[in-house]
Amino acid sequence: MSDLIHVTDETFEAEILNSDVPVLVDFSATWCGPCKQLTPIVEELATEYAGRLKVAHVDVDHARDHATKFGVMSVPTVLYMKAGTVTDSQVGVTTKAKMIEKIDKML
Repeated sequence: MSDLIHVTDETFEAEILNSDVPVLVDFSATWCGPCKQLTPIVEELATEYAGRLKVAHVDVDHARDHATKFGVMSVPTVLYMKAGTVTDSQVGVTTKAKMIEKIDKML
């Protein structure tokens, strides 16, 4: 079972902005092909970093307010956040190694 959490506009503040640990936020959509490619990597990272990093999936169709607030113009977009502030980001599909590099820098 994955440690990935699913977040909506209603739970975004509590789960992400007020998180005690750094957060990887995966903005994606069910209709997005590249998002489906990235999902298994995000799920693996959620398990591998459990307890040190919160990994959140945000479907832009269910969290339009926060997608707009954080300037998400295309999916997938991944935000790396610490104490409610974006420390890094990436747009599009990338490798697990590049994501780990960004995570480790944030931790």
